[in-house]
Amino acid sequence: MARLPPWIRLQMRTDGDFSAVHDLVGDLSLHTVCQSARCPNIHECWGQGTATLMLLGDVCTRDCAFCAIKAGRPIELDNGEPSRVAEAAARMKLSHVVLTSVARDDLPDGGSTIFAATIRSIREVLPDATIEVLTPDFAGEEGSIENVLNAGPDVYNHNLETVRRLQSVIRPQAAYGRSLGVLRAASRWEPAPAVKSGIMLGLGESEQELTTAFRDLLDVGCELLTLGQYLQPTRNHAEVRRFVPPEEFDRLRDIALEMGFAGVASGPMVRSSYKAEQLLEQAMQRRGTQNPSVA
Repeated sequence: MARLPPWIRLQMRTDGDFSAVHDLVGDLSLHTVCQSARCPNIHECWGQGTATLMLLGDVCTRDCAFCAIKAGRPIELDNGEPSRVAEAAARMKLSHVVLTSVARDDLPDGGSTIFAATIRSIREVLPDATIEVLTPDFAGEEGSIENVLNAGPDVYNHNLETVRRLQSVIRPQAAYGRSLGVLRAASRWEPAPAVKSGIMLGLGESEQELTTAFRDLLDVGCELLTLGQYLQPTRNHAEVRRFVPPEEFDRLRDIALEMGFAGVASGPMVRSSYKAEQLLEQAMQRRGTQNPSVA
């Protein structure tokens, strides 16, 4: 595995609220993407009393080349999960709740019913909180996407992950066009949530391929974008082709903003849910300027 450059520093402190979040997740038998995907920001986020809660278990039906979440045959559906997730969000006193999940291609609805039930459970205990979902592609099934949208998330996030050329290598069970279709469906929903996506850098993509992906995202109504450095979780995953320096992340952020995104988080350590509440605020500011009734 490649040696990390000096601009990537992994925080390992466990002060602040780290222990409280760790204990809470364990007490309620919940999963977080922070743990399962080996997120490098786990100590920072948990130390601040927040976490990205992962629905539908911790075993994924897909085996993407970039992802540390274990693949295999998932456990049976846990219908008590939505209420426990809502309890965790309430006990953490979250003002912005981020929900994600493994892919569950074994379920007819892809697990979308659990997403919807969780959103509604959180609304009951935290009526003033905003809710962001980071969903799988649900195999492109419109009914499953609509299940989630009907529950009224404030942000609908689905990651493109990489440029078109690298899709079949990095996420072979997904598809570039299908992912764009998920985002298009979210942007056309009424009332539309803020639509968000993310791309990893360092897998061998060119800047031209990236700007083409930016344009494709804008064309389907995506407003918010995250750009972060891909880090190889184990030797069995895709190799890092290049460590992108911070100044290049800054330049790509400026390019994306000039192209029309309402908000862009771009940096080596940025991940999909990193500083998520601030990005939502940028989308709402844009909407408030353009059409106050939307915000």
